[in-house]
Amino acid sequence: MEEVVSKERTVLVVEDEPAIAKVCVRTLSAEGFDVEIAINGQVALNRLNTIMYDFCLVDIRTPKMNGVELYKRLKDNCPEMANRIIFSTGDVISDNIRAFLEETGRPFLAKPFTPEELRSIFRVALATSTTS
Repeated sequence: MEEVVSKERTVLVVEDEPAIAKVCVRTLSAEGFDVEIAINGQVALNRLNTIMYDFCLVDIRTPKMNGVELYKRLKDNCPEMANRIIFSTGDVISDNIRAFLEETGRPFLAKPFTPEELRSIFRVALATSTTS
């Protein structure tokens, strides 16, 4: 008898705030995702050089390499992965961040977000995803 293996969806959460990372892990794991955490864009980029995730939830403001720089590098070197990013930010007020989010056309969550808002944006992403 052959063993049936289900493919679990993978998410890399780029978040430097431990409390938010913990909520993301708990919420997305309950939705059936295998979740990994990277504390900044540089750590994320290193992982993305070897692993293709189904989605990345990227905080725009992280130390060492922020989400904007991570996105730009992925857009240049791995556009398929750049198209799997969902941003999170506590700064949707500043003109440059708002312009960046509009330019990318990627979905984003404004911080603070609720677990239900997180679930919802990932459900929409799954429904419109071509990562299968």
